[in-house]
Amino acid sequence: MSEAEEPLCTWTEPCEGGLRFEVTHRGDWVPGRLFLPSGSGPFPLVLVQHGAGSSKDDPVMDTVTAPWVRGGAAVARIDFPLHGERSDPKLSARVLGALAADGKRTALEEGLWGDLTRQATGDLSRSLDALLPLPKIDANRVAYAGFSLGAILGTPFCASDKRIGAVALALGGGGLAPAPHDPLHSIGDIAPRPILFVNALRDERIPKDRAEALHAAAGAPKQVEWFDCGHSELPGAALKRMWVFLRAALEL
Repeated sequence: MSEAEEPLCTWTEPCEGGLRFEVTHRGDWVPGRLFLPSGSGPFPLVLVQHGAGSSKDDPVMDTVTAPWVRGGAAVARIDFPLHGERSDPKLSARVLGALAADGKRTALEEGLWGDLTRQATGDLSRSLDALLPLPKIDANRVAYAGFSLGAILGTPFCASDKRIGAVALALGGGGLAPAPHDPLHSIGDIAPRPILFVNALRDERIPKDRAEALHAAAGAPKQVEWFDCGHSELPGAALKRMWVFLRAALEL
């Protein structure tokens, strides 16, 4: 069955705090959740993606996005391949091993990373295909926010899918993933759509020079914010900064 013949989306019973949906891509089911503000809409949409080892259902993600929903934006989150309901801990660890600042990785890890990037990019686009026609969603006001792995995989997605009007990337960096799938190769294609970069000064996973390389490769307009914290310690001020950026871009 080709992708064009696959059922696009299945909606299930509302889950706690949101609506559950599943889209199909390359023969795989991609589970997601949609959170809607109170009211009739239509609401702008922010597609928000988790980091490595996390998922769409991570309580941390609820903490991040709940204020954004209260602020008037619909929020959608999906499980990346090998995460959440799609988890395969052994394979996931092997794929994430391809993220290496020293460039040392096996041919298998490089191939797995390429598959992961292609699958994730398509998963996100298929999710937009399902979400944007909904009456409560304003298809002309769409943004993306990614954290760590969500920033690294979200960059090629945002570069290729022009429906994304603004991009907030937190805890990301360039030169870590195998070429040509590294964000450095696609970040420039996001311009002239606005980008906000949020990074940690004491990040033990994303070296400062790797974050700065990604910032430098992006086109204008772009904004860069640094916070004095580690990779897993992004403060509320950083999340608020992301929301201020997204709120302005979505004209809320």
